[in-house]
Amino acid sequence: MSTWVSVKKILGFAGISAASVLVALPALAQTANPRPSIFNEAPYNQTGATPTAPADLSQPAPTEMEAPAGMETEAPAGMETPAEPTAAAEAGTIVDVATANGSFGTLIAALTAAELDQVLQGEGPFTVFAPTDEAFAALPEGTVEQLLLPENRDLLVQILSYHVVPGELTSSELTSGEVQTVANEPVTVEVSADGVTVNEVTVVQPDVTASNGVIHVVDQVILPPSL
Repeated sequence: MSTWVSVKKILGFAGISAASVLVALPALAQTANPRPSIFNEAPYNQTGATPTAPADLSQPAPTEMEAPAGMETEAPAGMETPAEPTAAAEAGTIVDVATANGSFGTLIAALTAAELDQVLQGEGPFTVFAPTDEAFAALPEGTVEQLLLPENRDLLVQILSYHVVPGELTSSELTSGEVQTVANEPVTVEVSADGVTVNEVTVVQPDVTASNGVIHVVDQVILPPSL
């Protein structure tokens, strides 16, 4: 199959209904060192006779050693006193994280048009292979605009669902082989020393965590084989 199909072929595809995928998505997703002592001994004079008294006996002997000049305050680089720990901000949902990232405007628009944005803000968990704006822009001219039309919602749902896997699979948990998507069609994952591909599409940024799953950023839109 060629890398991309024509707009006409995409729009001519009879996919599963949007309603069936919307029902299937949530169901599939359930699936101290001791301190040294300091001794103050009166120094002897050079003749070894009676010890010489300190210059000023009115001041008590110091209890702690003073730092040499120039070393009173600054700690070595990287050794500064750490600040009080604060709780890490909890990651948002997959939709929240994608929206905040700024590279997935088209994906968010498509999810909204397909009414899948609310599903991917649910409990999940989900694994999403998320195409960037550049990935959508590489489709044949006019394809995205046509897919966003209300009459093509079922097809849009089918394509987007092909990018979603039920459950949370980090890159370390992915293995080579087929992985079933919520579109009822599997994707082929290849894991090697070079990274991860999905249907020969490269994962350019793995393991973007969200509160309800994980995002793996891909550089192309992954089309179902049936298109």
